[in-house]
Amino acid sequence: MLRVILFLLAALLATQAQAATRIKDVASVQGVRDNQLIGYGLVMGLQGTGDTLRNSQFTEQSLQSMLDRMGVNVRDINLRTRNVAAVIVTADLPPFVGTGSRIDVTVTSMGDATSLKGGTLMLTALQGGDGQVYAVAQGAIVVSGFSAQGQAETLTSGVATAGRIPNGALIEREVQGGFDAVGGLAFELKNPDYKTATLITDAINQYAQQRFGVRVASPRDFRTVVLQKPKNIAATRFIAELGDIEIRPDTPARIVIDQRTGTVVIGKNVQISTVAITHGALTIRVTETPEVSQPDPFSMGQTVVVPRTQITAAEERVPLAIVRGSDLQTLVKGLNQMGLKPSDVIAILQAIKTAGALQAELVIQ
Repeated sequence: MLRVILFLLAALLATQAQAATRIKDVASVQGVRDNQLIGYGLVMGLQGTGDTLRNSQFTEQSLQSMLDRMGVNVRDINLRTRNVAAVIVTADLPPFVGTGSRIDVTVTSMGDATSLKGGTLMLTALQGGDGQVYAVAQGAIVVSGFSAQGQAETLTSGVATAGRIPNGALIEREVQGGFDAVGGLAFELKNPDYKTATLITDAINQYAQQRFGVRVASPRDFRTVVLQKPKNIAATRFIAELGDIEIRPDTPARIVIDQRTGTVVIGKNVQISTVAITHGALTIRVTETPEVSQPDPFSMGQTVVVPRTQITAAEERVPLAIVRGSDLQTLVKGLNQMGLKPSDVIAILQAIKTAGALQAELVIQ
């Protein structure tokens, strides 16, 4: 399995080395970002899977407050409904969104509700970090998971206490600002790198020389490329044209290892100095075969169990292999020839890094 994964990874990176990437896929306009919204609300219409009001007192208080605003006095009544659940509603407010637009919201349970399936979110105000209400959410919740419980068994698939409402929030307030409020235009790299920032700058200036007759880009640092918009073009069209310019971004020499899942991802620029590697395993087997010992006839003895233990040790013979990685294909080919498992590759890469022969950053998650 690892051999197939490494082969596919090498083929993919070899293909990507010849392909180009658009600037808008590796960078974004600085200052143009989403804003996070949050709100507290109630979900109604659950089929007995809501909060237990005796255990979730905040749900009972919220229900009482809502009914009071509607003219129903239930302050002195012990509510015992299981069709209500208290939830937290979150959403991302896109940049430059206008009043009346709709966005998706995520609904998650707060109390001891077992499922939000079939529920409807009541009108909920969504606030930003400044405390202002920017949207209101309401609607039927779409839940992908489910939970079924009997007297002796429980079946659960996915998460039944969280769901989404597509287009469930209505924008009530616009975020002030646009391209003019952002200030100077600049591209911010999603994966900061000095060489990539330089490549973006050169590609933009080459295009701008032909299109506008001037150079419009300069690198501020390894993360930001500053732009100077010509006067005869709008900011939106200017960003759109620059975003379609293709470059070949540089990637750092890095190996990422996830020891929990046995995943190994090797970057295309990783190199290994020539090293000799051997990796074997010592197997010790302990076998217990107890035997029954019977006494002689008329000896007044007792039947006893006599322990019998057999211990064997075996160590695999693994040849000493030479691995050198001037490029990714050579490295992957060398690891494949050794027939290693993911755990073995992880151990070898860590040892090579300790030996100083791994010319890359080793990231262990």
